Amino acid sequence: MKIPPNDYLKFWRVIRYYMKAKHNLSQADLDIILFLYSEGYFGQADFDSFAELVSWEVGRFKRLQKEGWIVHFRKRRGNSRALYQLSDKANRVVLDIYRKLNGEEIPTSISANPMFLRNVSYNDKVYRNMILEMNAYNKTHKYKKPKPEEAED
Repeated sequence: MKIPPNDYLKFWRVIRYYMKAKHNLSQADLDIILFLYSEGYFGQADFDSFAELVSWEVGRFKRLQKEGWIVHFRKRRGNSRALYQLSDKANRVVLDIYRKLNGEEIPTSISANPMFLRNVSYNDKVYRNMILEMNAYNKTHKYKKPKPEEAED
């Protein structure tokens, strides 16, 4: 079996746990943000159709707006429906996930990673150890960008 040049999903669980802890997001919230990232502009119905796939929560849309993950793009006027988009904050989180999947280290300082605080849960301690392993792995196995195939003349 051939291993792909970039094993992006090897540490997905660790990266996901870190992002949820750092940004105080639930799994469902993160899934919705990842889905909406490529949607651009969306309406409440678009949000609701994907939200049916994740755990049910009354008022999730309003809460994500209040917390600054979703912002108005266009308010409802006459026959035109309101449109929304992900905020810069949400876009930065998704881009940070992609960077981590591409081998960027997860910070291990107390100020940048709440899982490295002193009084954390057992799960946080387990994931903290895995973050250290992941960072060491990424240092020794730097992900290499695929080389473009040489053109034949």
